[in-house]
Amino acid sequence: MLPSHPPPSAALNGRRLVLRYGKTPVVHGVSLSLEPGRATALVGPNGSGKSTLLRSLARLHQVDDGTVTLGGGPGSPDGPGPGSPGGAPERVVSLLSAREFAREVTLFSQSRPAPQGLTVAEVVAFGRHPYRRGFSGLSAEDRAAIAYAMDATGVRDMADRAAGELSGGEMQRVWLAACLAQNTGVVLLDEPTNHLDLRYQIETLDLVRDLVQDHGIAVGIVLHDLDHAARVADTLVLMRSGRVHAAGPPADVLTAKNIGEVYDIRVEAYVDPRTGRVRIDPVGRHPAPTTSAGNSHSSDREEDPS
Repeated sequence: MLPSHPPPSAALNGRRLVLRYGKTPVVHGVSLSLEPGRATALVGPNGSGKSTLLRSLARLHQVDDGTVTLGGGPGSPDGPGPGSPGGAPERVVSLLSAREFAREVTLFSQSRPAPQGLTVAEVVAFGRHPYRRGFSGLSAEDRAAIAYAMDATGVRDMADRAAGELSGGEMQRVWLAACLAQNTGVVLLDEPTNHLDLRYQIETLDLVRDLVQDHGIAVGIVLHDLDHAARVADTLVLMRSGRVHAAGPPADVLTAKNIGEVYDIRVEAYVDPRTGRVRIDPVGRHPAPTTSAGNSHSSDREEDPS
């Protein structure tokens, strides 16, 4: 469980966003709402604009046109509204101070380096910076948040290790812990399963579902793996060339037609009868290698007693 309640979760809304690199538009009038208690996954090929869109919601990429707001309920594409009944009023995020924004929204980014001269515990403590005053030490609440985050990401046993000595996958988990320690109502994750082995990929996706289901957090997550997206998302947004190609429940979005149009590859898409999740099977030029019936190298093969 989280050590203390984060701020009441609020929708983070992007309305008719236009984003550019230099003079080149890369996102064309996209609207997106991240709702409390739901995970929204952004998928699409490289260059589709999904990570740029997520970074704009985190105030790390300039919005050339459109508005990003925080608070209220799911937004209308026509502009800011008054907020949901009984909820916080909707606020334009560009008008919030850095500290105010960091207490409500956190971003896990792919490109963070390994800090030199710091222990893992000290790196995770970065997540408590929005709550600290001047040079004050860690409060009991800070320490509880740090301990929770390290336990949740499996880095507690590395607490005293030097961050600069960690592998890429280990450092990925440490930065994820720092984001969790920030304890916000909105969490943005840019490809959090990259560089992780199979166990920690699944544990990270399970952690996302914990944040959504147990704590009502609004989660926005960029993923390359479509099976991972189907596993974790309540709402899936499939992007193509800076526009939304399809959006909705994973089973409605991850169809063979949609994936073929966006990725230019033939796939088979089906619902796994055991799990109820969509599974994607790309069809390449070669079939998968098969094991010959006469292959004697199988470790499961029993010896002939004769």
